[in-house]
Amino acid sequence: MRGMSPTPLDALTTPAALVDLDRVEANLRRVADYTRQHQLHWRPHTKTHKTAELTRLQLASGAVGATVATVREAEVMATVADDVLLAYPPVGSARLSRLMALPSRTRLTVALDSTEALEGLGRAAREAGRTVGVLVELDLGMRRVGVQTPADAVALARAVADTKSVAYRGVIFYPGHVRAPVEQQDAALADQRARLGAVLDALSAEGLRPEVVSGGSTPMLWRSHEVPGLTEIRPGINVLNDRNTASLGACAWSDCAFSVLATVVSTAVPGQVVLDAGSKALAKEEGLAPSGGYGALLDRPELVVRSVSEEHGLLDVSSTSWRPRVGERVRVVPNHVCAAVNLHERLHVLRKDTVTETWEVAARGW
Repeated sequence: MRGMSPTPLDALTTPAALVDLDRVEANLRRVADYTRQHQLHWRPHTKTHKTAELTRLQLASGAVGATVATVREAEVMATVADDVLLAYPPVGSARLSRLMALPSRTRLTVALDSTEALEGLGRAAREAGRTVGVLVELDLGMRRVGVQTPADAVALARAVADTKSVAYRGVIFYPGHVRAPVEQQDAALADQRARLGAVLDALSAEGLRPEVVSGGSTPMLWRSHEVPGLTEIRPGINVLNDRNTASLGACAWSDCAFSVLATVVSTAVPGQVVLDAGSKALAKEEGLAPSGGYGALLDRPELVVRSVSEEHGLLDVSSTSWRPRVGERVRVVPNHVCAAVNLHERLHVLRKDTVTETWEVAARGW
């Protein structure tokens, strides 16, 4: 909703998802400067925020296109982005038919790791009369999807190049298994360099040198330039950041732009405060912070939501003399912003603690 009258936080019903736009803009400037400095293309993953408005801001800041994980995300982001990468195997007729129905102006690329996915995509693209780009997915240690060896990458790339209605554009990988603090990533980066280098050498030897080498994640974002051959990165979380990212040193706590506004509903049990934000507002996902829990207060990061049930968040205040009263409000930074955003229908956008806009999380669900 654009053009709404400014709304104070006290007027919101809790739990409510908040986005600090000043922090978002600072985060965007930082990654745009980094990618320009290191001559990397920036294709942010929109699974984090699932909103067209944030994608529009990312594109205006220098992103070359959008990365998506679902067809619904592709449909929403195609309303603002002309270049969309589906970083997920396009398997199944229902998924393929919706992909082929994207606007003809959309430059669509997909990631896949099997001839079965390739055959289905080629058939759907021919029937739709469009050409779809393909990136061969590599497993460089994540052990989730991706071909396993350089020879496998060559074989699949050759099959892509020989398939009508698709275009071989390169390779893609995701180093999501690297979750060490930034300063402790040397060994992981050396492994990525060796694995990726072997694949690129094998492809080049067979005349299949990739135009695009797509990688990157938020934890490894600021060291992406240390992987030779990489041409683009797809960080998602860094636009909003979260407790995990701060715990790894990939952002400062002051860079966390997303929080959940919650109300204190009980102080009856000594040493704890009960919030009206539980697993259905914060997500019940274990975090990387040594202190555990499911989130921490934005203005008191040492205070942790140590337990959640569906509608209750138990804030541990045993280590502090601070005692909020029933009815007071706090802001919680969750462990994993992607999982938390997906639980909310809308994001309330702040300027100086005043809500100036509300954005629909249009790509959630479906």
